Amino acid sequence: MLKTVRKGEWFHIIVPKEWEGTTVEEIFRQVWEAPKKLTHHFRTENKVLVNGSRINWNLPLTPGTTLQIQLFEDEDPQVIPYYYDIDILFEDDHVLVINKPPFMNTHPNNPLKDSNTLINAAAFYLQSKGEIRNIRQIHRLDQNTTGTILFAKHALAGAILDKMLEKRDIKRTYIAAVHGLLRQKKGTINKPIGRDRHHPTKRRVSPTGQEAITHYQLLKDDKNKQLSYMKCWLETGRTHQIRVHLSHLGHPIVGDTLYGGQPVILRQALHAAKLEFSHPMTKEKLVCHAPIIGQLDIFKNIDVYSI
Repeated sequence: MLKTVRKGEWFHIIVPKEWEGTTVEEIFRQVWEAPKKLTHHFRTENKVLVNGSRINWNLPLTPGTTLQIQLFEDEDPQVIPYYYDIDILFEDDHVLVINKPPFMNTHPNNPLKDSNTLINAAAFYLQSKGEIRNIRQIHRLDQNTTGTILFAKHALAGAILDKMLEKRDIKRTYIAAVHGLLRQKKGTINKPIGRDRHHPTKRRVSPTGQEAITHYQLLKDDKNKQLSYMKCWLETGRTHQIRVHLSHLGHPIVGDTLYGGQPVILRQALHAAKLEFSHPMTKEKLVCHAPIIGQLDIFKNIDVYSI
C-alpha cells in the first residue's frame, strides 16, 4: 500500500522502493495504464510535480521523494444533479461505492433531460459537500437489481478502474433466489450472450454473442418452496448476464418475468452483495458488502456479510 496524502487540489505519493528507476511516463502508461490522451493532459498542463518542482517525465524517480498530482480541481458535471438519499458503502477522495436501490436506473439515457438516476444522485451528493466533480460510473446494474456500484471521483481513478474492470481485477459477487433445486452445488456457465432479435431489450445465449462467464455456488435451498439461494460472480459483464445464464441453466431468477421467473415478488431477486478491488491510487485492498434494501424479504435468511 502506498503512502499518500491529499493537500488541497494535489495528491501526494511518497515514491516507494518498487518505483525506483521508473519514470513518471512509465508510472502513468505502465503502472496505471492510463490512456495516452489523459497522460498527455497531465504532462502538458503541468499537473505533475516532484518535491514541488516541474520534472522531466523521462527521468527516473528516487524512492522517498514526493510525487504530486493535481487531481482535485472543480469540473463541470456532465449530468443534472438530483436529490436522493443514497446509501454510501465506502468513500474517499478518489472513489465512491453506493448501495443501489431498486427501481432506479444507474445512468440517464439522455443526460440533458433525465435526472432521476443513481449517477445524478451521486452528483448531487458530491455537490452538497462542495465537491464539484464529473463523477464517473465504472460498471452498472439493471434497473431492478440492487447492491454495490463503483464510481470514480476524478479522471485518473476512473481510467485505472476501467482498466482493472477490463482485466477482471474487480470482483463482483451477487446473490440470487432462483426457481427449482440445483443438481450441481457449484459450477461455471460459459455461454456467449447476444441480443434477442425478437425483443428490443432481451438477451439470450447465442453462439454469435459475446463471451460471458458466470460462476455460481449454492448457499441454501428451500425444498418446500422449490427455491435455491445461490451466489454468483462474474468474469465478464454482459447486459443481463446472470439473468440470462441462470434462465438458460433452467433456474430463472424469482420475479424476473423477462427470463421466465414467476412474479411472486415485485422485481427480480438479484442483489450485488459484495465488491472487491484494489484502490486505484493507494492499492489498499477494499471489500464492500451491501445490506439488502428495498424490502426484499426473500433474502431474509441470507447473511450478505458471510458471502
